[in-house]
Amino acid sequence: MFDLFAKKKETRKDKNHLSLISVAALLVHSAKIDENFTEKERIIIKKALVEMGADQNNLDNIIKDAELREKDSNQILEFTREVKNKNIEEKIIVIEALWNIIYSDKNADMYETNLMRRLSGLLYLDPKIVGDIKDKIENKK
Repeated sequence: MFDLFAKKKETRKDKNHLSLISVAALLVHSAKIDENFTEKERIIIKKALVEMGADQNNLDNIIKDAELREKDSNQILEFTREVKNKNIEEKIIVIEALWNIIYSDKNADMYETNLMRRLSGLLYLDPKIVGDIKDKIENKK
């Protein structure tokens, strides 16, 4: 009887899955900011998720859940909360993916660059690191 009221314990796998959904929601948000979420951007998101440990067979589900979460949200703080607790290597993966998404159409508009400025602060990243990653991505395009 008391099992009905007991809180279900989250496993490490569940927490990682929820964390990946938050990361994906942030990436989806950045892809949708220019109102044109392309297949190229979807591929960039999948690549970043795999680099962060997502199972290849579960990528479409993660992105689908992230799109729903992003659609139901009115602020990016709930997505960044999870990302800011990641280690620096994972944060760099996210920042690289964000800049790749922004430059996937070879153009960074003022909304996208403003988002990146805000994110460097919200994720506790040195703006120089974010700028260096931007330059690296921009020079590849």
